[in-house]
Amino acid sequence: MNKRIGYTIGNRKVAIIGAGYVGSSIAYAMALRDVAREIVLIDINREKTNGEAKDIRHGIPAMGTADLYGGDYSDCADCDLIIITAGRGRKPGESRLDLTNDNVQIIKNVVSSIQQYYTRGVILVISNPVDILTYKATEWMGLPDGMVFGSGCILDTSRFVRSIADYLELSTGVINGYIIGEHGDGQVPVWSHVTVGGIPIEEYCSELKIAWNEEVKQQIAGQTRTMGAEIIAAKGKTHYGIATCICQLADAIINQRPTISSVSSVLMGEHGCRDVALSVPSVVGPSGVQQRIREKWAPEEYRGFFDSVENVRGMLTQISI
Repeated sequence: MNKRIGYTIGNRKVAIIGAGYVGSSIAYAMALRDVAREIVLIDINREKTNGEAKDIRHGIPAMGTADLYGGDYSDCADCDLIIITAGRGRKPGESRLDLTNDNVQIIKNVVSSIQQYYTRGVILVISNPVDILTYKATEWMGLPDGMVFGSGCILDTSRFVRSIADYLELSTGVINGYIIGEHGDGQVPVWSHVTVGGIPIEEYCSELKIAWNEEVKQQIAGQTRTMGAEIIAAKGKTHYGIATCICQLADAIINQRPTISSVSSVLMGEHGCRDVALSVPSVVGPSGVQQRIREKWAPEEYRGFFDSVENVRGMLTQISI
């Protein structure tokens, strides 16, 4: 469907680059939650883009008010948020870092196309390997600190909280915790900050006589780390989980409701690190990552985080683009 004539742009407007499973699922989730007023899907396959937009529009008259349509890169002008999902997906048995060479080139082309029409707004990178691509997109866009960031460990964190809640047989709403570092096999659960109803998890389990030890923690961490690969092996791709997580970030940016999430951005000295993009708990709002929180972690958590730093830096040195 073509853009509606006379529609005023520049107010709660989102562009989603890539109309594959992830991009379309994000558009669908955002439409259902009524996060944005205008959502434009952009993809090299214009016919598919229009089909996805029509399919979503046909189901939301009573549930959302977003004007959702297929467009092109010129529609990136005056966006509050531009979400990049373009790139090939991870295949069964393949790590996120295996995608590097192909997707760095794809994202470079996407960024170049965005720059031709960019006037304002936050850039959110979803494509994998998200830490590598976030770093490169930040470099290429040349925007102020935090205006480009990646989804990072937001989905890993959601899976982490879900696993803990399942183990404790509680609602996820009472669990607070997060994953830091690389979005991938090098992710680090910050057990020292996990709470249940505001109570440290070790104290909670001790009070309720629930088994809590290193073996239990390793089992939960392992489940969290392999969930993505298991879903891909079972159905070929993941897209619903990240779509709902992105709605939280989009709402914080578009509707000025800042939130705290473990997302990826180029570190500016936090935890002694620079010139690498990794996930740390961050305040996300209208200008993107507005602040990276400098809380203290346990020694083993710092070691895991610094391992992620070296891993991602090592990958960056192999990129010639």
